Order: sequence, then C-alpha cells, then structure tokens
Amino acid sequence: MSDHPIQVLLVDDDADLRDLLRTFFQQRGIEFSVLHDATNLECRLERERPSIVVLDLMMPGVDGLTALKQLRARGDAIPVIMLTARAEGVDRVVGLELGADDYLGKPFLPQELLARIHAVLRRHGQVSVPRSAEKHPPCRFGRFELDFATRTLLRDGKPVKLTEGEYALLEAFALHPMETLSRSRLLDLIHGPGAEVTERGIDVPVWRLRRLIEDDPSNPRRLQTRRGIGYMFVPDGSGDEESA
Repeated sequence: MSDHPIQVLLVDDDADLRDLLRTFFQQRGIEFSVLHDATNLECRLERERPSIVVLDLMMPGVDGLTALKQLRARGDAIPVIMLTARAEGVDRVVGLELGADDYLGKPFLPQELLARIHAVLRRHGQVSVPRSAEKHPPCRFGRFELDFATRTLLRDGKPVKLTEGEYALLEAFALHPMETLSRSRLLDLIHGPGAEVTERGIDVPVWRLRRLIEDDPSNPRRLQTRRGIGYMFVPDGSGDEESA
C-alpha cells in the first residue's frame, strides 16, 4: 500500500464548488488541483498523476461520461468518482458501466465526498494520509489510541469501527484537547467554512461518539459539555461536566 498523501484532481466548471472544495481539502492537508473542463484531462494526467479524479458529468465541450470513456479506452485505471446534478438513474448506471469507481449526486457535503474518496482509495489499496496528520503522534486516552496517520481508533489494541463522520469529529477533538470548542468551530473543523449545517446538528454526533468512548455515556468525562458554549475533550477524563 502507498503511504503518500492524497492528491485530488477535480474536473468541474462550477467555480463556487471548486473554491469550496479547495478550502475544505487543503485545510485537511490534502493536495487539491482543478481543471475547468475535461478537454485537457488526458494531457494533464500525462504530466501529473493524482490519487483520484473527481469528474463532473455535465460540462461544456467534453462531458464527464465521454472523458471517462476515453480514459478507460486507453487503459487508464486511475480511480474516478463522478459528480452530477441529474436525477436520472440511467446516468449513474452508464457511468459505473464505463468504469467509474463511485457516483455522487449534487448537492453534497464536502465531508461526504471525502468519505467516498477514502472508500475508493481503500479498495484500490491506497492509504490516504493527509500531510497534516503526519505531524501528530497518536492520541492516547484511557484504553483508547487514535492514530491520525491511519485514521483508526483502537481500544485495548483492537480496532473500533467508526464512520467517517465519527472519525472527523473525534479527530477535531483530539487535535484540540482541553480547549472549549463552540458548535460553529466544530462544524468548521469537520465540514469546512460555510457548510450548510445547523449548529445543533453537532449534538447528535457528539452523543454517538460518547457511546463509543465513554465508560458511562450518561455521565461523560472525556467529551464534556460547556454550558452555552460547546464541548471540551478531556483526554484523561478529569474535570466537571456542565449541563448544556
């Protein structure tokens, strides 16, 4: 398996989406580049090889399906995730039949795209390690160890199953121990600035995470509530829990 950081190439004519995703991925130490259309995709891939291509279906000139078909026809097996605003399922089927690795409909959260990228790269035998994660040693708390490089949580040395959302939330806490994080700050850390998620939308994921890492989720010691502000991660479980 490769231990190189993820390199994402987005091919999309939507400038707002390109800017949003660039900010989101770069904040996570993931290399991110763009093409405004698919006309020069093959030439681009001859010069540089990203880990994965995120390819929009509907673009002026060469559309995404045509570009994908051309890639596969010349034997290029680079991982590809297709994006589309179309509702028709036939496009999804055609894209997968032409060799797309996954398909994501617009609109979507950047976090959902990142989760799909991780899943595709795992299937291709690639390890996706953001450069920012390489700087941090594993975070140990109680019986747990969070390894940022491999994006895994261990309990007594055994892997704990986490969704991408649960991992992203735990990572945000673990990288900011003993720091009171507001709900809006947590949303920025997880989804990137400007994500259309309500602040109260963080409470249920926190509750789910408490069920995984707390000895008594009803009396949390590690993910503590700070009244009227947000939450604090206390690795050793000390301190007093406050009511929300």
